[in-house]
Amino acid sequence: MESLPTTTSKSDRRSRSKPIQTSKPSIFLAFFSCVAWLYVAGRLWQDAENRTVLANLLKKNLGQRPMVLSVEDKLAVLGCKDLERRIVEAEMDLTLAKSQGYLKNNLKQTSGPFLAVIGVFTGFGSRLQRNGFRGSWMPKVDALKKLEERGVVIRFVIGRSPNKGDSLDRNIDEESRATQDFLILEGHEEAQEELPKKAKFFFSTAVRNWDAEFYVKVDDNIDLDLEGIIGLLEKRRGQDSAYIGCMKSGDVIAEEGKSWYEPDWWKFGDQKSYFRHAGTSLFILSKNLAQYINVNSASLKTYAHDDVSVGSWMMGIQATYIDDNRLCCSSIRQDKVCSLA
Repeated sequence: MESLPTTTSKSDRRSRSKPIQTSKPSIFLAFFSCVAWLYVAGRLWQDAENRTVLANLLKKNLGQRPMVLSVEDKLAVLGCKDLERRIVEAEMDLTLAKSQGYLKNNLKQTSGPFLAVIGVFTGFGSRLQRNGFRGSWMPKVDALKKLEERGVVIRFVIGRSPNKGDSLDRNIDEESRATQDFLILEGHEEAQEELPKKAKFFFSTAVRNWDAEFYVKVDDNIDLDLEGIIGLLEKRRGQDSAYIGCMKSGDVIAEEGKSWYEPDWWKFGDQKSYFRHAGTSLFILSKNLAQYINVNSASLKTYAHDDVSVGSWMMGIQATYIDDNRLCCSSIRQDKVCSLA
């Protein structure tokens, strides 16, 4: 039995001959979906690793210290805090005591007390002037010791050479051994521009070495009436916070190159005028003021001139300013206790 022939339409034959085509947007969508899936999977894996590391660290720390402090631990913590508080209070009390001059136990002083320590500021090239003083108002070796028995110490004050141990230092050491009238400031470098620091070193060193009521700074171009200044100081025995001198003020020199130039001129205001202070030739501080300089020397600001520097230090405390015209060495008063040499 023969099968009947079948007929196929043209549309069926066309559809069978062409392959099935996929659209381009579908391909891109599938690609980006795969990338997004890989990104999310990677982040989840990384987060899982971080959580594992953190969990291990937490377990390790928990194993090293207890989660709850015992009573003994709490008491120890409180004890440490109380000890810290008491240390801070002790440091504050010590600072206050130092600022008020309670340093006797720390001072390496010679026997005293003395009425005054007089420091004559001198330099390496002033030997002739020193010899002149020793032949006039300043006693020599034996007489100097007898004067100390009366309560007055006199020393030439000098620092060290910039080249320590050179001929300048050796000459001063030799002269000091012969005359026994030097106070050598080992930590100070002798220079004209370092006079403010020299004043600081002098008062600090003198108050550590001698227990005196007054400390006197004198330039080496000044002749002293020694009995006159002793009498002046005798009348002021027991007076604390005394800042004594020939008080003055004046213009601040702001032009570099001129005499008395002040590099910090701008700190003195628009009027460019110095505050009240004792002139540089001779001024006197009572014991507690000298101790104040000793205690606070590291933080005391110096200016270009020693008299201005000391005057600035006195402004910050309750110093009693005593303007005594007998200490104006260039005046024409008959009763003055000093004069220009």
